[in-house]
Amino acid sequence: MKREIERKFLITSNSFKQNISSKYNIVQGYLSTDPSRSVRLRISNNMGYLTIKGGASKNGLSRLEWEKELPIKEANELMTLCLANKIVKTRYKVNYKGRLFEIDIFKGINEGLNIAEIELNSEEDTFEKPKWLGKEITGIKKYYNSQLCQNPFTKW
Repeated sequence: MKREIERKFLITSNSFKQNISSKYNIVQGYLSTDPSRSVRLRISNNMGYLTIKGGASKNGLSRLEWEKELPIKEANELMTLCLANKIVKTRYKVNYKGRLFEIDIFKGINEGLNIAEIELNSEEDTFEKPKWLGKEITGIKKYYNSQLCQNPFTKW
């Protein structure tokens, strides 16, 4: 188990695309969306992943995370048990000044939502912000994927 430390931002432009190192599609469903412990199933690149995330710290920067890789057959079977409104998105990995950003461009019920996140080594870790980063949304629960499947962006 590890402690995930990350910051999240809205995206203001597509100029991040000039630094893409990889791109892949993700479908994820939730077995539990309880904010104190969500259970997520993700399918990407013909692999499955079961992830349990603990509640966020008070400032929203960190939380415990446990993840296990699953064979695609098991992941597909488990996906049928997930709550309605799957999250569908394309993830871009973008390198900017020695740091890795993950950009999620949402589709379907969350079309129009574009989020960047950066994982940090500590809560005090600093980085240079690219011009395409907009408002910080770290710790704002309505932007959590587990909440977007219950209250989709297109209904805000």
